[in-house]
Amino acid sequence: MSRPLLAIDIGSSKVSVVIAELKDGSIHVVGSGVSKSQGVRKGTITNIELTSRSIRHAIGDAKRLAGTIAPKAVISISGAYTRSINSSGIVNIPQQEIGVKEINRVMQTALYNANIPNEYEVLHVLPYNFKVDEQEFIEDPFGMNASRLEVDTHIITTQKSNLSNLKKAVKSAGVEIESVVLAGYASAISALGDDEKELGVCVIDMGGSTCEMVIHSGNSIRFNTFLAVGSNHITNDLSMALHTPLHVAEKIKLEYGSLKTPSNELIEIPVIGDEEENHEVSLEIVYNVIQARVQETLMILAKELEKSNLKDQIGAGIVLTGGMTKLEGIRELAMAIFDNMPVRIAKPKKLEGDFEPLHDQAFATVTGLLEYASGGYTKYEIDSNRKMLHQNGIDSPDEGDMQDISLTSKDKDEPGNLKNDDIKQTLAKVAQEDEKESIGQKIKKMWHWMTQIF
Repeated sequence: MSRPLLAIDIGSSKVSVVIAELKDGSIHVVGSGVSKSQGVRKGTITNIELTSRSIRHAIGDAKRLAGTIAPKAVISISGAYTRSINSSGIVNIPQQEIGVKEINRVMQTALYNANIPNEYEVLHVLPYNFKVDEQEFIEDPFGMNASRLEVDTHIITTQKSNLSNLKKAVKSAGVEIESVVLAGYASAISALGDDEKELGVCVIDMGGSTCEMVIHSGNSIRFNTFLAVGSNHITNDLSMALHTPLHVAEKIKLEYGSLKTPSNELIEIPVIGDEEENHEVSLEIVYNVIQARVQETLMILAKELEKSNLKDQIGAGIVLTGGMTKLEGIRELAMAIFDNMPVRIAKPKKLEGDFEPLHDQAFATVTGLLEYASGGYTKYEIDSNRKMLHQNGIDSPDEGDMQDISLTSKDKDEPGNLKNDDIKQTLAKVAQEDEKESIGQKIKKMWHWMTQIF
């Protein structure tokens, strides 16, 4: 039996839509569409109506090819206005066996312990270290016997206003949202192999107006950051340096853009403001302009890698993807700037279907969204819908178990000033205690909590 999938990548330069079917664990692409992105600047929505129009156009093209469309979409969100923190949680295991419910409970506890500002919304809660009875770096605690379970998590949040504007743009295009995924996370899913994740790797998606960096270590994201610079900035630089229109500068970038030995060849290009008048420029100037911008971008990213304090943990080196990586010689320049670390240019994994353009660096994010929708996420995570996803092949806990601890930041009011939400959180925590406790013990514990509240 097949399941329809719909992925929408809303970038600063283009909107990519792919419709696919999941058959026997394999993704089969049945339609795709691309439109020029409007109303998006440096990863954020600046005009909801224009963005919605771009999404509708791309969806229309994909639907004409596929003949059908999935009811809900997995969409990307840029790293702009995101904030990430690390948090840990610990729970006792009265039954002495760790199941999905216990893993969910310890992750929710880590989230509850995190100091998340009220204006931010959670996108992903990703565990990178489980600890079972003092034993650290447990890859998967499921099914283990233990009396205590601990977890360290990387929590990715975004501004509520930023997320709300994105959702409005998608819903205005007539599409319901299944989940929201960080663009850099989706690109990493598509570009990385299991060995790279295990060894530790830094993935950089170099797009039209943004660069997204994520660091995988131990099969989970440990760090993510965002840079509002991309290949469109090269186009702007060329336009100003060569005094030529933007569309001509873009054509020069695509045709002559290189980071290898410059040529002294002369080319004729129109003058900005008067396209009937031409003037000659040397390709050496083109080379110098591109070299300066790309070098500056990679140096900033190298500094971000240093700031992460995880450089020693990325044995697999650097993986570059995204449209900007099509520049000839960018791998060699990156190796020099990243202290001769291994550097690889990655294309997304090839999917079934006759859509060869998707097997291109520029479509890493949308391909990763499809894989995420089909179950290619981390072993465990809490997603943007506040649900725990897992790969154990068994049913998730029911919704009551999912919501046992609030996903908002902890309230720091005094006990005498607790709000109704806090009372609900407290009662929910009591309800999660050992099922084997006697009724008398539960009433006693309830009375203890109520006296603290009132």
